[in-house]
Amino acid sequence: QVQLVESGGGSVQPGGSLRLSCAASGSIGSIYYMGWYRQAPGKQRELVASISSVGNINYADSVKGRFIISSGNAKRTVYLQMNSLKPEDTAVYYCHIRAPAGYWGQGTQVTVSS
Repeated sequence: QVQLVESGGGSVQPGGSLRLSCAASGSIGSIYYMGWYRQAPGKQRELVASISSVGNINYADSVKGRFIISSGNAKRTVYLQMNSLKPEDTAVYYCHIRAPAGYWGQGTQVTVSS
């Protein structure tokens, strides 16, 4: 019943920007944190950024200073503003919401190439 719908992926040149969105529907319960993960070909899934219900934010070292995570006013939407994109950022990006249970988005492809 709970669904997380992602949007905003695409292909850009190095130095470009993209904004990812994730919107949740259904009865989730109390949200502990929301975050973005990514998985590149041949690599394990890694945490990119997270934001807690009280506003605590964490970023992977590789994206600090370039990416910004934020949540909507309703607290059921999470965004990832990605600036100064590099080829190394190429991956499928997944939204994740941690509540009493955990939920995942369908994934959206981000490709950075010249």
